[in-house]
Amino acid sequence: MSDSLDRLINIFRNNAELAIRVKHLIYKYVDKLRREGYSKIKIMNFCGTHEWTTVHYGIRSLLPDEVELVAGPGCPVCITPSKYIEEVIRLAFEGVKVYVFGDAYKLPSVHKVGRASCLADAKSMGADIEVVYSFLDAIEDFKVKKGEALFVGIGFETTAPSYAMPIYTGLVPDGLYLLSILRLTPPAADYALSAAIEKGLEPVSAIVAPGHVSTIIGAEPWDRVSRKFGIPTVVSGFEPADLLISVAMLLKMIYEKRIGVEIEYRRIVNYNGNTEALKYMYNVFLKDEAAWRGIGFIPNSGLRLKEEYNRYDAVGRFGVEEPTKETWVDDLHPQCKCAEVVLGLKKPTDCLLFMKACTPERPMGPCMVSLEGTCSVWARFGGGGRADEIAKSLGLGE
Repeated sequence: MSDSLDRLINIFRNNAELAIRVKHLIYKYVDKLRREGYSKIKIMNFCGTHEWTTVHYGIRSLLPDEVELVAGPGCPVCITPSKYIEEVIRLAFEGVKVYVFGDAYKLPSVHKVGRASCLADAKSMGADIEVVYSFLDAIEDFKVKKGEALFVGIGFETTAPSYAMPIYTGLVPDGLYLLSILRLTPPAADYALSAAIEKGLEPVSAIVAPGHVSTIIGAEPWDRVSRKFGIPTVVSGFEPADLLISVAMLLKMIYEKRIGVEIEYRRIVNYNGNTEALKYMYNVFLKDEAAWRGIGFIPNSGLRLKEEYNRYDAVGRFGVEEPTKETWVDDLHPQCKCAEVVLGLKKPTDCLLFMKACTPERPMGPCMVSLEGTCSVWARFGGGGRADEIAKSLGLGE
């Protein structure tokens, strides 16, 4: 088993020969596209983990100048509305035990509750807040506790089945409630692609779709997005070779004027997705219009519990005040550019707060919190052109 894993890692991470071959293929297709009049090919790196791979392994430094990789809204922590964090802090101070994932522990709210602007602050002031790895971990912990507890259900389609299955099968103990802040990715991709067009910016030419989300939903929803906008999409894995191969596949599709979806991550993803996981997900949840931090409401982009599972719903039990279209306000610091960053409209370095007032140690914006947040990735691993400069100094830019 260990030997097989080592071989797989070598193929997709440590295989310099493969990377060089794919790089030459990318340049070959860009040269062909250049001769057909293409001066810029804008590819949306939808997932936060893809952005991590891009920056950590210096993928941008290997690409021709004509190819621009921009980040997308694929970070669930980054788009969680401030109102939910404020409500959870309030409940924690009122004595409700709170379970939360580690990457949301320091997610800042716009308005302080008491003197706390994140769950970490509230815990330091005595609130009962526990970081867990999964909903199942919270279930096991709560079985030996008294009182009532709330799980902060942040995530995309990847994590939704892990909430749905315990609820559907009756594993959740009385007194433990779910606050569903689950969001769906294809509607967000649709919104981001439309935003660039509406603002008169260079439109996105192609999409690198998230592999782990697609293990659940399959490639079919991305096919629909691609055909709506007339651009190609490739569902990609997360190793550096995966990403390079996906870029090459997209360039080939653009050159051949093909739209629709192809799957690079075939070792895990299929066209129709995980039908068993989807069955649990849509037996327990309904699609609904939902708020995205700094952006507003996106139709059919959220998941709420069905009426028959209201006994697990934190919103009804604790009177959680959710954002509404009537009360919605831009829930970011006035100078924070996280909304534009997650929509691929700006880079972290375009924000005046980046690595000045806003750092991984003291985040002001949600994109600086999670390891999948674009600002956090750039801050920790050197985005903003540092990898490009190093590559050029070593003669690797061409």
